[in-house]
Amino acid sequence: MTAKGNRVVAMQHTQTSSAAGRPAAPPTGLSPSRAGDFLTCPLLYRLRVIDRLPEPPSSAATRGTLVHAVLERLFDSPAAERTPDRALGLLRPQWERLLGERPELGSLFPDDPDGAALTRWLADAEKLVGQWFRLEDPTRLHPVERELYVETALDSGLLLRGYIDRVDVAPTGEVRLVDYKTGRAPSRDFEGKAMFQMKFYALVVWRWKGVLPKRLQLVYLGGGGDVVSYDPDEADLLAVERKLRALWERIGHAVATGDFPATRNRLCDWCDHQASCPEFGGTPPPYPLPLARTSDESDPTGDPMSKES
Repeated sequence: MTAKGNRVVAMQHTQTSSAAGRPAAPPTGLSPSRAGDFLTCPLLYRLRVIDRLPEPPSSAATRGTLVHAVLERLFDSPAAERTPDRALGLLRPQWERLLGERPELGSLFPDDPDGAALTRWLADAEKLVGQWFRLEDPTRLHPVERELYVETALDSGLLLRGYIDRVDVAPTGEVRLVDYKTGRAPSRDFEGKAMFQMKFYALVVWRWKGVLPKRLQLVYLGGGGDVVSYDPDEADLLAVERKLRALWERIGHAVATGDFPATRNRLCDWCDHQASCPEFGGTPPPYPLPLARTSDESDPTGDPMSKES
């Protein structure tokens, strides 16, 4: 359907269920991950947010979740007891906890009668935890928050939300936001894209608490390990806010028209939705939300809702 005017009128339509078995619904806000999905590939955003297609567990992503859980729980211990041995001792119990909460994670090791594959996987997680101790000293850190859920609504009504891995506050009051990454540090050409997530969080904290974070820090545990820091100012965060408002307008237009084009990118090889992607010969499922049409496409009788598009 081609838009022919400035004002759109939502069609009366009963929303269908998504392929995941849950009712389809328009997005209600933005997180850094979903903003990144739309910027990378609008179709991926649609399949995850609107169609809610299921995705099988990922070995790498689950290992990242496990490492995050270990680093979060380590700070339950007194500072002097935050040792590598204590952290490594948390790996197996945290894995058992995750498996209990998400039994489908057992599918990561389907043919592993002697547990050898799980042991190797946990050994890779051990390396990442050990790398962290070479980058930061937890005995000198005193986080005020861990895995902090943050949410705020901008003046425009856009709801921003997400989870911050760690929030540190200096004795003098400066706030540092920290995020752990289990992959390698990006090249300088891609540092800005990686830091966008942290600027997003900084904007949320600033609008929510009225506090401008002093430092944003990404701790990369993969490869040789690295710490990337950035000190934002108000101009940085205002620019992020403008970008997010523009992005939300683009998403709103896509939701209204059902136009979510597939975009080839370097992450396509790891995408779970190639069967639904035209770039790989697939077909997306029928769009489950009501489409919108312009007011001048109304019925000649004068009832703008009397015919479907």
